Amino acid sequence: MLQFRRIVVCTAGMLAVIAPVYAGKLAIVIDDFGYRPQTENQVLALPSAISVAVLPNAPHAREMATKAHNNGHEVLIHLPMAPLSKQPLEKDTLRPDMSSAEIERIVREAVDDVPYAVGLNNHMGSAMTSSLFGMQKVMQALSHYNLYFLDSMTIGNSQSMRAASGTSVKVIKRRVFLDDTQREADIRAQFTRAVELARRNGSAIAIGHPHPTTVRVLQQMVYNLPSDITLVRPSDLLNEPQIDTSTPNTKPPKTSTPDAPRNPFRGVKLCKPKQKTEPVYATRFFSVLSESISQSTLVQYFQHQWQGWNRQK
Repeated sequence: MLQFRRIVVCTAGMLAVIAPVYAGKLAIVIDDFGYRPQTENQVLALPSAISVAVLPNAPHAREMATKAHNNGHEVLIHLPMAPLSKQPLEKDTLRPDMSSAEIERIVREAVDDVPYAVGLNNHMGSAMTSSLFGMQKVMQALSHYNLYFLDSMTIGNSQSMRAASGTSVKVIKRRVFLDDTQREADIRAQFTRAVELARRNGSAIAIGHPHPTTVRVLQQMVYNLPSDITLVRPSDLLNEPQIDTSTPNTKPPKTSTPDAPRNPFRGVKLCKPKQKTEPVYATRFFSVLSESISQSTLVQYFQHQWQGWNRQK
């Protein structure tokens, strides 16, 4: 009996040591930093393992990136990339048809505008990330700065992992969007889903935004994580196994062209000529033509002039 109790105690001790190794890792990134310092400061008051992604052209980009770093948060560049949908684009939005030099310039300026950044993720970007040629140019640019790429997965067939092949850039993927809606119940459900995915797969990355409702949910839930879930930074997951489920997309990017001029006759019913049921012979054609000429005003005028001249003679 004593030996059995010893075995139980030893087993429990081993499990206590092993359990943290196999605990699920959950990373949370809050996008769109740099526009709303008041709400963003509430995010920075949360555990330092929560990371922030800063828009490089936002008015408070440098301020919030610096403050986040000083508070121990990991900083990413939240770089605008072209979506498939037509909508107004932010300054320096990456497009697939851009040259390598233009993409390198934008990335270089973004690195300057967002100090302390160790990674980069895409803002929108379904058109850009689904272009292999476009993303290859992005990965080449990132390789100069030792930045990892967090794919926000705004499209299922993202080419980011395929494009990073052969470069030094490491790619990780978002699994859950926390706040597609602003209802607290929905955000709670998404947070719970992220926890379940982390438990099932070993890790998961959730992305949210600095909305008041999102902040309220995080304030309540990050302090009550299950014991088998550990809050980590995205960079802690760079060596986690990643599965590339994309299919090759090697079509060259389309260059932007101006809209074609509107056809003013579109929708107008065309008048079709009536079909002749009998052939028209050459003799008939010249006969009709002769009659038309002889009856014209000009010919009749000259005929009258000729008749008057003959009478005068």
